[in-house]
Amino acid sequence: MSDRNKGIWLLLVSALGFSLMGAFVKLSGDLPTMQKAFFRNIIAAIITLGFVLHHRERIFGKKENQKLLLYRSALGAVGIVLNFYAIDHLVLSDAEMLNKLSPFILIIFSAVFLKESARRYQIIAVLIAFAGTLFIIQPEFSVEVFPYIVGVLGAVFAAGAYTLLRVLGSREKHYTVVFYFSFFTTLVLLPFTILFYEPMSWQQWALLLLAGVCATVGQFGITLAYKFAPASEISIFFYSTVVYSALLSIILFGQIPTLLSVAGYVIIFGASFYMFLKNNGMDKSEAARKVS
Repeated sequence: MSDRNKGIWLLLVSALGFSLMGAFVKLSGDLPTMQKAFFRNIIAAIITLGFVLHHRERIFGKKENQKLLLYRSALGAVGIVLNFYAIDHLVLSDAEMLNKLSPFILIIFSAVFLKESARRYQIIAVLIAFAGTLFIIQPEFSVEVFPYIVGVLGAVFAAGAYTLLRVLGSREKHYTVVFYFSFFTTLVLLPFTILFYEPMSWQQWALLLLAGVCATVGQFGITLAYKFAPASEISIFFYSTVVYSALLSIILFGQIPTLLSVAGYVIIFGASFYMFLKNNGMDKSEAARKVS
């Protein structure tokens, strides 16, 4: 399997992990946003610490990478808080749509900061996928502007964090990057969790534990994915979160998708399949050139 296709599969697994995380967080009920985010990260930190110690790596990474690790973690932490704020203050479909702006911004950041050029078919495929996302979530904008600005900023910070993941992929082990981010975010959220803590039932503890495990799977997947391939080539496959979330909504919450949503699924899968075929064609051409 080529590195590009490895990146694609890892993004699909990552998307599933994050979708399950969202479902478990929603099932956990009416708890403070900071509290949910705290448990999401402390569980991920504990799991990834085990990987770091098992492989006898430096817990906080190499000295020369500290700035990159810190910037990636800070951007990711702000992105999580802003995204959670948007979810708490907006119609869920609106917040999800705003979060899906990050692949667009990621391609821009990759071109500007990493000098990764995006081909025309990649841009077309991403635009088609985004259109499919609009069909599915059917946003209902209101006159309250501030939460929407926060949601957009959350996507910007997330894209910045993913851009740095591309740089860190060849410099640090993926579990070190995930641990650093999770540990950093846990420390940042701890004071807020203490101040606004609400007691939880054992079911809520179990659901947030599962949310943390799934978040770890998602974080591992996306960290490894951008190590194997440029964001401009594979970021479209992260749109599968929308499809996963729709299926989970049917199974767990009894929410049946509309015909527009089904049209969105077809559009997204079509764009993804088109990208997959184009990438495979490039792989074959590159292999033929090497042979000749």
